[in-house]
This record gives sequence, structure tokens and C-alpha cells, in this order.
Amino acid sequence: MAFTAQDVKTLREMTNVGMMDCKKALTETDGDMDKAVEWLREKGLAKAAKKASRIAAEGMSYALVEGNVGVVVEVNCETDFCAKSELFVAFVKDIAAAVLANDVADVDALMNCKYPGSDLTISETLPEKVMSIGENLQVRRFVRYTENTSVSYVHAGGKIGVLVNLVVEGGIDATTIGKDVAMQIAALNPRFWDKTQVTEDVLEEEKKIALALMDQDPKMAGKPEAVKEKIVMGKMNKFYEENCLLQQEFVKDNSFSVEKYIASAAKALGGTVKFVDAVRFATGEGIEKKEEDFAAEVAAQMNMGKK
Repeated sequence: MAFTAQDVKTLREMTNVGMMDCKKALTETDGDMDKAVEWLREKGLAKAAKKASRIAAEGMSYALVEGNVGVVVEVNCETDFCAKSELFVAFVKDIAAAVLANDVADVDALMNCKYPGSDLTISETLPEKVMSIGENLQVRRFVRYTENTSVSYVHAGGKIGVLVNLVVEGGIDATTIGKDVAMQIAALNPRFWDKTQVTEDVLEEEKKIALALMDQDPKMAGKPEAVKEKIVMGKMNKFYEENCLLQQEFVKDNSFSVEKYIASAAKALGGTVKFVDAVRFATGEGIEKKEEDFAAEVAAQMNMGKK
């Protein structure tokens, strides 16, 4: 029995299983919808799909460098307990290895790549991992650098993953410099890497706030606008120091900025190092976590029992 793209879509909506698995199920069952559902259940895929509806906001961010390629990935699960399990950590490291080995643009393309040590794709392997690990799993995002020198840093067992990209000259080993910069990024999460990246609209907003605060200060409110403007411009340097990585005080030695630390440390090693870019993944950031109101749930159950 033949089947159409609409049949695949219908089966997906019925089971919440991926399109490729639905297509395979219909192929294996000659397009019989009921048998396809049964086939998916027998393969454990329909059960995995139920898990897929649950919110995965925990997990691990992991960074890895091999040769001139550096990657940072975030993979999510449902609970912190799972995030610390050996099976899940191994899965995250396999995903990082897959990103390392494949030059792909996004997660969708990555899912079609071979899972490390397997003839199956990541997409085909994922349901089996969901079953064995016991929670919904989501490969959320990744970044891959292939140029310059990358240095990785993983904080608190995967709560934060950082990948720093540097131009290194003079044949020096800049790993320590990169680690120090990555730790700074992990700790302070700067809004910008350098003051040159601060946009005009951000500067205007900061100036507006600073002027408003002066207008509320009895000692400053009566001063001429030109004087206020001059004071505000002076405050911008403080803004850069607080919000821009290279202008921030270096956390290990606040006698100089991160920018000056990089230059000084590189010079001591006999070379030069220039910061190019970085990525900071904080696990679960931006994912809406389900808030359970257990008191309300119990009360609702009690009220149902009275009916």
C-alpha cells in the first residue's frame, strides 16, 4: 500500500515521533496507519515520544578542542540528577565529538550525521538514548571554530561551557591565557567583548539613565546641562569596565584589565595573543521551566474526590 507525505505528517501528529521514523514505520507496514503506530510502539519510539513532550531544562554544556577545531555544545535533559549520570555525560561528549567531526551549519543538519561509533545517525540513535537514560533529551545548540587557536573551559561540571578563540603568534602556548580569559567570561558573563562593540542605542540608553539619576540628586539637579553631559561621558568608562570583557578588571589581578593581562602574559612568553571571539553557554538559559504547584494539585484532587 502506497503512502503520501500527508500520511507521514498524520502519523507524526498521532505519535509525536520524528518524521524520518514515521516514514520508516509506514514503509515497513506498507502504509497501514494502525500497523505503523504499533510498529513504532514495538520499537519503543512512541514511548520515547511521550518523554519528548516533557520540558528539558537541565543538562550539560561541554567544550572540546582537538587540533585547530574547537566546539562547545549544550545538550538538555529533565533533571539535575540525570545531568550528572555517566550515561548522559557520555552522550553529551559523543555529541561534541560529532560536532567536532562534521562541518554542519545547525542542529537539524547535525542530527543527520553519524553517531560516533555507529552506523546510525544521531536522529536515529536519540530515541534509544531516551529509553536507556530515561528522560527527554534535546541537542539544543553548538558553535564550532576552525580558525586560529581555540581554548575550552567547562565550569561546575557543565553548568557553563566556554570556548575562546585567539590569534596566537610567536610559536607560544597560549592555553593558560585562554583558560584565564574563559574563566573570566564564565564568572562575569560580559555583555560585550570590547567597547567598540557597544552600539549607539545602548550608549544613549545608559546616558539617559545617568542623566535621570542626576536629576533626582539634589546636589546635581541644578548643574548646567553641559556639566551633566561631561560627567555622563566620564561614567561611560565605568560602563565599559563593567560590561566589556577586554576593559574589565582581570579577576585574578585587578591591578590591570583583561586586555592588558593578555598582552603582558603573551609578551612574557615571547609572543603575541589577540582575543578574537568567544562563546558562553549557560545550561538551560532561556528555557522556561515548568513550575509545579503541588499544593494546588493536591487541593484539586481533594475537590474531585468530594464530587
